[in-house]
Amino acid sequence: MVRGALKRAAPLTTRVSRDGRALPAVRAPRGASVDPEGSQLRERVVIESVRPEVDSGRFPAKAVVGQWFVVGADIFAEYEPIVSSVLRYRRDGEAEWHETPMQPAGEDHYAGAFVVDQLGTYYYTIEAWIDRFETWRRLLRRKVAARQDVSGELKIGAAFVREAAARAAGRDRKQLQAAAERIASGTPPRERARAALRDRKQLQAAAERIASGTPPRERARAALADQLATLMRRYPDRGRATRYDKGLLVTVDPPKAAFSAWYELFPRSWSPEPGRHGTFRDVEAVLAYVAGMGFDVLYLPPIHPIGRSHRKGKNNSLRAKATDPGSPWAIGSDEGGHKSVHPDLGSLADFRRLVARANEYGLEIALDIAFQCSPDHPYVKEHPEWFRRRPDGSIQYAENPPKKYEDIYPFDFETSDWRALWEELKSVFVFWVQQGVHIFRVDNPHTKPFHFWEWVIAEIKRDYPDTMFLAEAFTRPRLMERLAKSGFTQSYTYFAWKTKKDDIRDYFTELTSAPLKDYFRPNAWPNTPDILTEYLVTGGRSGFVARLVLAATLSSSYGIYGPAFELGEHTPAQPGSEEYLNSEKYELKRWDIARKDSLREIITRVNAIRRGNPALHSNEGLTFHLADNENVICYSKRTEDARNIVVTVVNLDPKRAHSAVIELPLEEWGIDPKRAFPVEDLLNQSKSRWRGKRHELRLKPKTSASAIFRLSGKATEQPDASA
Repeated sequence: MVRGALKRAAPLTTRVSRDGRALPAVRAPRGASVDPEGSQLRERVVIESVRPEVDSGRFPAKAVVGQWFVVGADIFAEYEPIVSSVLRYRRDGEAEWHETPMQPAGEDHYAGAFVVDQLGTYYYTIEAWIDRFETWRRLLRRKVAARQDVSGELKIGAAFVREAAARAAGRDRKQLQAAAERIASGTPPRERARAALRDRKQLQAAAERIASGTPPRERARAALADQLATLMRRYPDRGRATRYDKGLLVTVDPPKAAFSAWYELFPRSWSPEPGRHGTFRDVEAVLAYVAGMGFDVLYLPPIHPIGRSHRKGKNNSLRAKATDPGSPWAIGSDEGGHKSVHPDLGSLADFRRLVARANEYGLEIALDIAFQCSPDHPYVKEHPEWFRRRPDGSIQYAENPPKKYEDIYPFDFETSDWRALWEELKSVFVFWVQQGVHIFRVDNPHTKPFHFWEWVIAEIKRDYPDTMFLAEAFTRPRLMERLAKSGFTQSYTYFAWKTKKDDIRDYFTELTSAPLKDYFRPNAWPNTPDILTEYLVTGGRSGFVARLVLAATLSSSYGIYGPAFELGEHTPAQPGSEEYLNSEKYELKRWDIARKDSLREIITRVNAIRRGNPALHSNEGLTFHLADNENVICYSKRTEDARNIVVTVVNLDPKRAHSAVIELPLEEWGIDPKRAFPVEDLLNQSKSRWRGKRHELRLKPKTSASAIFRLSGKATEQPDASA
């Protein structure tokens, strides 16, 4: 790896809005500096269409620690000189830039990569120049092939090599000097090497005295030698190099940012005693159940005290009984606010104990952060200026017509005291990070300013780079994308409502293609406490299995709201509603997780398949394939080296059996379609042998409506089975 020139990090620049507010600090762009003498006018190489480049470098791309971060660009110059380029990169806080060569990856397109081996921020850019020596070699090769006189060309080439020798040092310098004289005069390499060892000045003088008696064709062969080309690439002439004029960044997150399986539960519903409010200690008893199914993130809705004013009753009733626990999202009471725990759940020490015990099971606790308050929250009394007033002087409660949330007050982010509000909300994240939480699911972030999220997430990740944020924003696509650009690690998706073949294919093709894949990480959920789709209402057990398989294999991160999912809860509050009847949001529930009809076993198997197949750890290799039935979808994921290939086929009709012929690109995967190859159905636990690209499958809802195949071929060395 070539060490680049030293360059210090650009200072943070404070931006000011039109109304005088200080906006989040951002780093000044990196790139070529402006030369008042006009040297940039002599730059001949063009660098454009760089990817990833999120909004012209305004926002960082995303990667996970340990990943090869690949950068591509169109790089060219006028006419047809040969261009060389390097990818330059460094971590935030480093002064020295590192470089790695970029390689041709298509016509005028080049690609390079580096490993992001630490959490935090990396800067990257591209530098390119005309490779005069390689351009000369190409011309020389053509003239030699045409049997033209190359004496003049050899002198030009010798000059290039001498210039490179002047930039080199040590053994490389001596080798380049000897090569230059060989090209210019034809002196035998051993004689020139012995001269080089005596003294550099004697070598240069001797070169002038030696007669050029070697035939030009022999000298041309020396000039075209691969060994010389390799040596010349180490010492290029970059005096007129072009530096890309934008500074680009990539945020490096923990591995769970790219591959995770989430399980949501309400702690208050896990008491073993009927009618008693569940506690953190009760949840400890559930950890083995959740981890045993193969989940690695346990997500808890808000665990804070719940207000009593305008508390909602069962099924979102406006009149609550004295025993109704209220909605966890109506945060705050006399017992505390966002930095407190509900006293019926236990103490803060009990919560820290739960976090530690979860880690022992390979689980991380994800905590819901909802920046809103009940009328009883301490903030309402201490900082009334943080809330919007109605004309009658009362505080404005939350609304989403026709729904009204009298038990929730949203913050006014336009308050004149916005700086204090922002700092206080930041302190909420910091408080819970200090309790051991490093994953946050953020409620309704699209109702808060984008600049706030950009600022607060950057602030938290600066000090705690392993922190992750999941955006719960079921809103317009551009808003969801902007939240991802603003720093959210993962994002909920429209997956729950994508039930038709074309809709699923088009949507996930968009999510896994540039530019979205550079910054938007999908997390697919078939259900949530607020989302019970018509497909689950009417689809029965087969519908639940189909949605599980789709979520877990289309997206490298997915989640379920349980035990409602594994127990097949599907009764809506009323026809056409996506609210659950007797929703857990408003009452304590009793879950019989030992029921014989539970999907626990198949969920466990699907998560084991995910863990055991690296192709499912990423969204990079997602490809949809022909299936000649609109009710059957077929797609694959594979690792870059094609050592792990997973093909998923799902019957989207939960009521009827369907047959379909699928077609697979076997040659692309290194599998000979003329020979039989083994296929393992990991989901239905069967093995067979296939031959050819096309195969007919019959998918029956009551038995095997979905299949997850792993393929093996002559060029496909497979890992062990699915754990």
